Amino acid sequence: MSQKFIKRFFIWSGILFGLCILAVVVFDPFFQYHKPLKGLKAVLTDKEYQCVGSLKTFDYDSVVAGSSVAENYYNDWFNQGFGCKVVKAIRSYGATADLCFLLDIAFEHQDLKYVFYNLDPSALVADPETTYSLTGCPMYLYDDNYFNDVEYWLNKGVLMEKIPYLIANSTIGDYDENNSYNWAQWKEFNSDMVLGLYIRKRTVEEMKPADYYKDLLRKNLDLLEEQIENHPDTVFYIFIPPYSMMWWDNIYREGDTEAYLYNMEKAMEELVSYENVELFYFLNDREVITNLENYMDILHFSPDINHYICDCLISGKNRINKSNYQENINDIINDMRDLSYEIVEKLVKPYEDRIKVDIYDN
Repeated sequence: MSQKFIKRFFIWSGILFGLCILAVVVFDPFFQYHKPLKGLKAVLTDKEYQCVGSLKTFDYDSVVAGSSVAENYYNDWFNQGFGCKVVKAIRSYGATADLCFLLDIAFEHQDLKYVFYNLDPSALVADPETTYSLTGCPMYLYDDNYFNDVEYWLNKGVLMEKIPYLIANSTIGDYDENNSYNWAQWKEFNSDMVLGLYIRKRTVEEMKPADYYKDLLRKNLDLLEEQIENHPDTVFYIFIPPYSMMWWDNIYREGDTEAYLYNMEKAMEELVSYENVELFYFLNDREVITNLENYMDILHFSPDINHYICDCLISGKNRINKSNYQENINDIINDMRDLSYEIVEKLVKPYEDRIKVDIYDN
């Protein structure tokens, strides 16, 4: 093999590698280096790959932070209702540590007017450490070290799939940027879906003590309250979403009802004390949670419910007022306790013959 051929091989290989890197940096489908080019849309469909980049490079002044139940918010509902410009900070699990990690990035790059924060009950008992690395997320996209971005630059999937997908959705597709990370268009929401996916335990576990999760609760509240205290000029709209009545049945059978009620009571008592927090609750919204046509499983509700929640944040409906929060919280907790046992004793009964039973439970 001649030296001339070897030289040409390395030259053309270098050119090819350079063109690949240039294409990724220019089009940047994960938005690590810049916001969308003029004429291209912010096509956000892969939160694990795009969320961090969009928080670093986009123009915005507010954030919708939450788990998968927050993905179906239409961004312009908030833009129009609050006079702001939002992007989403989404983590499927919705753990407090993960969402606070995303908020740290957002605050580092923008001065935020509002944080619309979806507080899942499960987040109060989640591991207070971030889970991105443990769950296989592309950590080279989560730091500011460009030297490890070679996995992004020379990625076949990025070159052959993500860049063409970005261009196609920007030019010939009907992608709506306000529907970032929205998955609802491919799902069905009805009682048959909920009942088909709900695997119900045969037995009912012994009820855990109310303070069973107090250590995890304390650590997660500390993480969230640190964000609130460190950013007094940002208004945090914190809302507890409406899970279906089958979720209430499930936590009862797991022995978690009293512990979850305790967690929510303590969280609301602390959060409502902050001047820059607006607190809302939806867990005991009977009209929503008892209508299984609103859900696709025991947790995930339709975009109509997302729209309802956003409208409530705008209007103030379901808000816990600071002036009489103790009375409100007592009423809310008592109401949720009554509702949880009413669900188990009465409302689930008509569905019991259609609910799957956990085959691993003796």
